[in-house]
Amino acid sequence: MSNPKQLSVQALQWTGHSLSVLDQRLLPETIAYDNYQDAAGVTEAIASMRVRGAPAIGIAAAYGVLLSAMQHYPADNWQNEVENDIQRLAASRPTAVNLFWALDKMRQALATHSADPIAALTQLAQRIHADDIAANHAMGEYGADILGDAKAVLTHCNAGALATGGYGTALGVIRSAHKRGHLQNVYADETRPWLQGARLTVWELAQDGIPATLIADAAAAWLMKSGKVDWIVVGADRITANGDVANKIGTYSLAVLAKQHGVKVMVAAPYSTFDFSLASGDSIEIEERNPRELLAECYLQDDSLVTAWNPVFDVTPAALISAIVTERGVVIDPGKNGVGSLQTC
Repeated sequence: MSNPKQLSVQALQWTGHSLSVLDQRLLPETIAYDNYQDAAGVTEAIASMRVRGAPAIGIAAAYGVLLSAMQHYPADNWQNEVENDIQRLAASRPTAVNLFWALDKMRQALATHSADPIAALTQLAQRIHADDIAANHAMGEYGADILGDAKAVLTHCNAGALATGGYGTALGVIRSAHKRGHLQNVYADETRPWLQGARLTVWELAQDGIPATLIADAAAAWLMKSGKVDWIVVGADRITANGDVANKIGTYSLAVLAKQHGVKVMVAAPYSTFDFSLASGDSIEIEERNPRELLAECYLQDDSLVTAWNPVFDVTPAALISAIVTERGVVIDPGKNGVGSLQTC
């Protein structure tokens, strides 16, 4: 089983009695870890975006359930207390399906091992963490195969080690491609309003010695028009049964621009990101964050005529995606071929 502590960039570290979370809001200027010993703290870490990225949120939630069990077991009502904590964790971020996938796994383990839950939950949470790292390495190789001799890619938000158990989804593909020697330029959108590209992606790539070029989100169309980029490579927070992809706001506009300019779009995500219960992206609940994240102080008064709309994600139709890469394999042209073949892998 892979050891997450062997990684150069670690968003999450399990100490045996607490979860150490890299506060990603402070990067790149400050590298600081917060330690959480209960599920309430982990819930707040997810909601406040100290930890972000669908796979990392799921892993953190698994450890949150473990911490809840460690806190409450073996009190008479410990199972009710843990279930209450699971419900709080589930409410922390509504769009990332990995969160609910991980909570369901932990809930099943609780039901099966209620007589001695701590050891079973510890083993499962650590396996969820290690399996994600292994999956990232696998999809990194699959994605690099598809990129072939592509010279330049553009990525959006942060889908790297910081957003996962380690190595990354989109950045895992980029890491693997860079190791093969073909990839010469990696462009990263700033990704407003939280600037995950500017604060996280270029910093993370630099930690691995991979040069990166930061661009304003609004420069993406001109970058594609110039012919300087071959692929868009992004992650995902939820993928529906028809291959529609929910990802960080701005992904849909990149896909539309890519269609116009003949640039291909790759989505890299673990199988746990798929939600086959939803027929299409029309059914995905899109999280909206506080308008205050966008507004200047002078617009926050009650009588202000200026408000803000702050969706965190958008949905890219499968028809605009060239390839979806998972640890189970690859789907080419999901708009035509669907993604059901992954269920039988």
